[in-house]
Amino acid sequence: MMRSLYSGVSGLQNHQTRMDVIGNNISNVNTNGFKRGRVTFQDMISQQMSGAAKPTDELGGVNPKEVGLGMTVATIDNIFTQGNLQSTGVQTDIAIQGNGFFILKNGEESFYTRNGAFGLDKEGTLVNPANGMRVQGWMAEEINGSMVLTTAATPTDLVIPVGAKDPPKATQNVNYRCNLDKNIPVIREGASPEDIAKGTWATEQEIYDSFGNKHLLSIAFVRDPETPNQWIATVNVDADNADYTQTRVGIGTTDGVENTFIVTFDNLGALQSITDSAGNTSNPEGQAFLTASFAVAESNPDADGNPYRQTFNINLGTIGSFEDTITQDASKPSTKAFYQDGYALGYLDTFKIDSSGIITGVYSNGTNRTIGQIALATFANDRGLEKAGDNTYVESNNSGMAMIGESGIAGKGSLLAGALEMSNVDLAEQMTDMIVTQRGFQSNAKTIQTADTLLETVLSLKR
Repeated sequence: MMRSLYSGVSGLQNHQTRMDVIGNNISNVNTNGFKRGRVTFQDMISQQMSGAAKPTDELGGVNPKEVGLGMTVATIDNIFTQGNLQSTGVQTDIAIQGNGFFILKNGEESFYTRNGAFGLDKEGTLVNPANGMRVQGWMAEEINGSMVLTTAATPTDLVIPVGAKDPPKATQNVNYRCNLDKNIPVIREGASPEDIAKGTWATEQEIYDSFGNKHLLSIAFVRDPETPNQWIATVNVDADNADYTQTRVGIGTTDGVENTFIVTFDNLGALQSITDSAGNTSNPEGQAFLTASFAVAESNPDADGNPYRQTFNINLGTIGSFEDTITQDASKPSTKAFYQDGYALGYLDTFKIDSSGIITGVYSNGTNRTIGQIALATFANDRGLEKAGDNTYVESNNSGMAMIGESGIAGKGSLLAGALEMSNVDLAEQMTDMIVTQRGFQSNAKTIQTADTLLETVLSLKR
């Protein structure tokens, strides 16, 4: 009878532990990124009254006689099933869909969390605003004018410098494509202004100097009256100030002789060659481009007193190709510049985060720059992580080391900005578990009461 008392006590204690876990789950039903706990039980060691006996020639075998001594908690697991995603519209809120944890730093100590309710501090560092822990990832570095992410490096703090300057960039390349109409009339000597206008296809494109000032690049195409399938192009930067800008174009030179060049097409309408005013011709294969230069107003002159001249490339496409190249066909003219890489001074206005965790800055001058990328961590046994408070976890002896990398790679989930992962607690399930736990607790209490009644009966035998 004493055994049943202690069995009942163990049942009371461990069902209370299960109730504690259920209560914690319910209290965190609205905690972002919370993962519910689960308690499993196992029986304790049993007292053997008699052992088993094997069969003999006369008798069969006998089973062992054992009395259990109660039960105990087998595990308290964290169940890392996916929580529902809730849209918040806050650009620094990030949800993980799939496996993985955000990495947070407090000094040199690493913490891991599924709660992506982040924000920026006054220095632009991406942090958890509840405790100031810094979100880890990789900052982009500028290499040869491009922003490069090195995700093989050790993650570091992510800083988003809102309001930072993006210095102006002088135009270095202007690309053209589409078509010149073969049926545009040839301009003859003595042609009227109306005929000249009909026989000219003019394009305009804004470009930038090193100060961020805008200039208007214009190229006027007219058919060569002497040679079929040839066009004469005249280039001007700021045509209304052409005497000062002194635009020059050349092939393989930064300072051409004139501001004109000749474009030649084959009988299929594909680009065949370009020739500058000095007679230099483009390579028979590959890209067809010229180098243009113009004088920049109010710039420091060189040692000879000449104004500073800015150079850039005019790319007409690929010889013999019809893709992203100017062509000549009997259809409406549409040749124009579709790309130039210069821009004025800008400031970082806002930023966006894509599904790979790449943070892209959006500047007031219309440019986008990669700022950094958020890192994710996975574990061989995520149930082995230890809770560290503040909705975070730390490594344990049985979780394995953090495997850090980009989202979407090596089993890591994708990210969704402007959303948060909700708790994966199912209230209906928790309420059902609460009822079962309550019944188990009551039943164990009844075991103690019944054993006590039996003991009382034994004690009363003396009376």
